[in-house]
Amino acid sequence: MAKLPIRQDIIPAGDAPILTVDTHTTGEPTRIIYSGFPALHGHTLLQKKADAKANHDHIRRRLMLEPRGHREMFGALLVNNTELTASGDADIGVLFMHNEGFSDMCGHATIALGRFLVDFDAEACPGLFPGRNLQLNKKTMTTTVNLHCPCGVVKVTVPVVVGLEGKLQSDPGKSVSFVSVDSYATGLDVDVTLPDASRWSELGERTRITVDFCYGGAFYCVVDAEELGFDSLKSTDLDALRRAAGSLMDALNADPQYRQFFQHPTEPDLGCLLGVIIRDTSRGVIPDGVDGAELGLCIFGDQQQVDRSPCGSGSAARRTIGHTKYNWPMEKKQVYHSLVSEASGRGGFTAYVVERSQDQGDASDVAGERVRVRVEGQAFYTGFSTFVVESADRISGSGFML
Repeated sequence: MAKLPIRQDIIPAGDAPILTVDTHTTGEPTRIIYSGFPALHGHTLLQKKADAKANHDHIRRRLMLEPRGHREMFGALLVNNTELTASGDADIGVLFMHNEGFSDMCGHATIALGRFLVDFDAEACPGLFPGRNLQLNKKTMTTTVNLHCPCGVVKVTVPVVVGLEGKLQSDPGKSVSFVSVDSYATGLDVDVTLPDASRWSELGERTRITVDFCYGGAFYCVVDAEELGFDSLKSTDLDALRRAAGSLMDALNADPQYRQFFQHPTEPDLGCLLGVIIRDTSRGVIPDGVDGAELGLCIFGDQQQVDRSPCGSGSAARRTIGHTKYNWPMEKKQVYHSLVSEASGRGGFTAYVVERSQDQGDASDVAGERVRVRVEGQAFYTGFSTFVVESADRISGSGFML
């Protein structure tokens, strides 16, 4: 570890500094935590996630919230050893975190992790990713990492160049991609009744809306902006969209009849609705080489966190809806834009179906077949940090949010 630029004795003994690399994917941050987080107990990744929630949540808050972070911060904690790294099915594990808790999948962070797991210096990061064994595909000039996320193993493909001493390094000019876990629609054209407490002014007199539900590593409710009472995503106040998404989430979580649409078939711990994706199919810059585009806004978590990126797992979910609901051919490439990428014309996520899952599960559990979706996007480094807490600091140890 590099020496701190102050006297070492200022930092409390036994409280290891936490080292991070900061990145962004279409403007959405990922704070990659690679050293200093306490060792997590448990054999499986989900057991380690439970330990992190039960015993170290103050550190999540410290890194995600003010004064070191902000309400829109996102993080990724690297975990060397899981049950799937032990079996050889994965190379390394990860836990995703945000302002309210932990997520089971995050595509924008996975794209950023792909670059970092290729680029990090083993001498500067002792103990990180001891099983790293990158293999170069000379034909495509890529390498792959099998990342164990709470939702399962995600295959990440990273474009590379051969750098100094023959070492591989990521190519920042090209898109990283990942292949999702099995993605499937759980409910299409579902009528949702909104009680008075969960309605917003833009609805007018309406008390019902129609939505889709889909799983792309996490569960989402996908709804058109017009269905929520808004003419367009571009011309609408962001706070109004937050309020509508939060009210819809509250209504869905409060009414047991909707739970069936976000129940995981094998892991109860994964059965929660992560967010609402509001789509505007009338907008979206279509780059060369793709077939279509749409604008979307992902609002997730209990605190209505706004994703600056097009949302990677949400892109897998939306492309699955296209496959199931609209019978799009597998090879159709759809670009999903966020407010950031729509404004700049850069940073959209491209998604298309690469295979039908061999395990279709119980057909009664889902509204469509299970598929795997490839999602492509770019991430960039923004900084490197060492985080500490002084013993006299009574404010920032667990973070706060206004």
